Amino acid sequence: MSASPESVEPAASVRESLARIGRHDPALGAFLDVWDEEARARAAALDRTVRADLSVRAGRELPLAGLPFAVKGPSGIRSYAAGRLIAAGAVPVGSTAVPGPGTYWQTWGLGRHGRTVNPYRADRTPGGSSAGSAVAVAAGMVPLATGSDGAGSVRIPAAWCGVFGLKTTNGLLPSPDRTGLASAGVLAGSAAQARGFLRWVLGSHEEPAVPVPVPAVYAPDLGFAEVDPQVAAVVRAAVDPLAAAGVIRLDARRPPFTLLDPCETWKAIRGGARDAAAARAAEVRAENNRRLDALFARTPLLLTPATPNRPHGHEGPGELYSTALTWAFNVSGHPAASIPAGFTADGCPVGLQLVTERRTEAALLTVAEAAEAALAR
Repeated sequence: MSASPESVEPAASVRESLARIGRHDPALGAFLDVWDEEARARAAALDRTVRADLSVRAGRELPLAGLPFAVKGPSGIRSYAAGRLIAAGAVPVGSTAVPGPGTYWQTWGLGRHGRTVNPYRADRTPGGSSAGSAVAVAAGMVPLATGSDGAGSVRIPAAWCGVFGLKTTNGLLPSPDRTGLASAGVLAGSAAQARGFLRWVLGSHEEPAVPVPVPAVYAPDLGFAEVDPQVAAVVRAAVDPLAAAGVIRLDARRPPFTLLDPCETWKAIRGGARDAAAARAAEVRAENNRRLDALFARTPLLLTPATPNRPHGHEGPGELYSTALTWAFNVSGHPAASIPAGFTADGCPVGLQLVTERRTEAALLTVAEAAEAALAR
């Protein structure tokens, strides 16, 4: 994502992004608003700056010069992440669709062209709530989009749209969510493409040494989730090649890793529960934190499916929680990412979730890059 003297063409990059939005968004409904004139003007100004200053042209001052990106929802442009990306030279081209009032399981009506649909199957949802961001990246309209994740809102649409999605450690970046469950995130075509977000939004410039193979634990259901057999098979078929390629080292001798189901705990925290419900939520949270702390004290990587189910129809999944395998890490605060794992027989993308210790985003991204490279062979 860094600029180079040969590759810096901000205006051309932004024009191509806007053209792709024009071609693909009418069918997909990813964008709430597109800032065509503003984006072109910002890119043109960057072009002039790049031509006039060789230090900028070398990428030292504006490392993301001309990178088009989208922001989540109508208020996304005011987020800390968007501000940091703009300061590094990236160009916001529009805001993406999120679920509207009364649309609990789907994204309807907020896109300029109607409901947001899955780019692989229009009859299925892209997931949410960072729905439009995931679709915009999956369709190549932008290489990067911001998101936020309070229960899986980055990882679920990343998994269902076949892109990379990262939820950062809770509290690491400013968030308007007073419960502390939501954290800023990013969606990109790959972990490598998300590295600019990590460097310039998180301010993390060092490349950590990650020993390979990385010791890992695979927990297919975390001890409580009911996982679609096809989803489980696709994820298992992705985990095994990672071990064979020397990216991870699974320890099958230990008992299966499990957590207590965080469903009621998440709901209690989100709803501001008091008395007995709050006390029970605190107990479950403390026990799951104890188990995760013990795990990461000896094993740096936890692997699970990103979702227990495949993308459902726009009418919703009924009583099934798509968040079953993600929201535990909103409660615990750990960083987590989804990388593409493959497809079910009916053509639906499946995500593999990677979880690491708190504040180890750089290491998580490095492992995700190695995993994506191994799965692409």
